[in-house]
Amino acid sequence: MVSITLAELADKLDAQLHGDGAVTINSLAGMNSAGEGQITFLSSPKYRKNLSLCRASAVMLKEGDLSYCQGNALVVSDPYLAYAKVAQILDSTPACATDIAASAVVADDAVLGEGVAIGPNAVIESGALIGDGAQIGAGCFVGKGAKVGARTKLWANVTLYHEVVIGQDCLIQAGTVIGADGFGYANDKGKWVKIPQLGRVVIGDRVEIGACTTIDRGALDDTEIADGVIIDNQCQIAHNVSIGENTAIAGATVMAGSLKVGKHCIIGGASVFNGHMEITDNVTITGMAMVMRPITEPGMYSSGIPLQPNREWRKTAARVLKIDEMHKRLKELENQLDKQD
Repeated sequence: MVSITLAELADKLDAQLHGDGAVTINSLAGMNSAGEGQITFLSSPKYRKNLSLCRASAVMLKEGDLSYCQGNALVVSDPYLAYAKVAQILDSTPACATDIAASAVVADDAVLGEGVAIGPNAVIESGALIGDGAQIGAGCFVGKGAKVGARTKLWANVTLYHEVVIGQDCLIQAGTVIGADGFGYANDKGKWVKIPQLGRVVIGDRVEIGACTTIDRGALDDTEIADGVIIDNQCQIAHNVSIGENTAIAGATVMAGSLKVGKHCIIGGASVFNGHMEITDNVTITGMAMVMRPITEPGMYSSGIPLQPNREWRKTAARVLKIDEMHKRLKELENQLDKQD
């Protein structure tokens, strides 16, 4: 278990310490469940009322909330960001692998950097390059000529096909498949003729990819994921998609081929994107959106019908089906009014 004094935490967070700096912190918890040895955070004023009942050893909060806190506190500009940083400091997640397991299969001409760890039953194929300090979890497959950057972590059963490139300091969760064939076929009189996918997947630095996500290799050019991108669980990224720096993609999102997504975008869960179009920088897409056309202006975009009680939804659906008829009637009324004028 990691432990640290409150004074040491204050120094690492560049926070103002109020209270006993010698108090030892060993874990994080929510405000309502935190107890001795734990630190919590207050990110919204609407939860100030909970401070009087909080039993945490310390609370991270803003200057304006300090007067409501009766115990030890760290004053920060962004409590949620401070929470993220403290979570990293106190992180007790084990390594994906330690040392090189006896059951790992490593090709003679694969290149392993200093301090590489490879878990049981992992396979590293010919010509692969594993950077310094990388961790390859149990059952992983790293294909021919693939590259894994320094300090990147692959959890169990991650599959990297041939020639896939992963940058430095990436984190790929269990079961993810990178570099499988894109969905490319030509039709010959009703029969499907497979188009071999000749591109790669190239992933930048500090990219995190959730469990059981699939990223297809390019048909001719590469599928590209830029630095700092975060992708949630069970997403589908098709061949030749390009995703810009620091874009965030929530779970179950589906992106069709040759889509280009800009920088600093936020994509809500279960969204669906048409292919062969472009989404500009700084776009936010709310959950379950169906994006069928390019987006050329930054901003927030939504589609779909929010959840309703079934009886109300049935009425809404029935009215939607009559929109064309209603539009025609409205146009007729407008034309009649125009004639009266």
